[in-house]
Order: sequence, then structure tokens, then C-alpha cells
Amino acid sequence: MSEVSEAIQAKCLAFGDRVIKLNDYLLKGAANAKPAYKVVKGKKVFEKSVPVYLQSVSNLCNQLLRSGTSIGANNAEATNAVSKTDYRAKSFIALKEARESLYWIELLYRNKYIDEIQYKSIYTDCEELVKILVTRCKKINEEIDKK
Repeated sequence: MSEVSEAIQAKCLAFGDRVIKLNDYLLKGAANAKPAYKVVKGKKVFEKSVPVYLQSVSNLCNQLLRSGTSIGANNAEATNAVSKTDYRAKSFIALKEARESLYWIELLYRNKYIDEIQYKSIYTDCEELVKILVTRCKKINEEIDKK
């Protein structure tokens, strides 16, 4: 693996780590935000269903968790591709997953699950990955066009 590939994979792993930690933080905060019980005739009765606010943040977090960790997985597959076609396909999938992650981060922010500081920090990290992967994908396409 080249130094560039190793650097890209290190960024992918660091971003994946951040996504996992954000997921844990948001789910813990949502679970503690409101009681999972209601009061009936002066007694606390636990509700068996998952509260709606927890379902919403959980679904958004799950989507970000899947796309955010998939970037590194697809990048690793690209690095160890069996052919140039496989390398290209995995590189483009990694880029698509990075762009999808931007979308989920934006939704978490717009719906006030993360504050502006958290948003700018993780969004900037993801944008950097997108730029790196765009550059790589453009180079791949240029090499294919030369042939």
C-alpha cells in the first residue's frame, strides 16, 4: 500500500471512529432525555414501546453509522482490489458513501440533534474525505480515458 493510500485509509478510520462516538453520544443522550415511563394513577408504569424521539435519532444515527463506516471499508477494498475495474468501482462507492454521510450529518444538525460546533467539526472532516476521494476518482477516470 502506498503512503497516499495509507493516509487516505487513516482519515477514513478516524472519521469512522468519530461517527461511532457520535452515534453512542446521541443515543445515550436521547435515551436519557425523557423518561421511558408514564404515570398512571400516581404510579410509574414503564412503556414498552420506544419513544418517537428516540426512534428518530436512532434511525438517523444508524444511517450515518452505516455510511460513515462504509467509506473506510470500501476504501480498504479499493486498495486491495483484484483489478483496475474493481479499484474504480470501490473508489466510487467510497465517494458515494462519503457524500451520503454529509447528508445525514446535515439532517442531524437541521433537526437539532447536534449543535453548530459539532456539525461544523464533523461536516468539515467528511467534506475533506469527499474532496480526497473526488480527486482520486478523477485521476482514475483520466487514466481510463487515456487508454
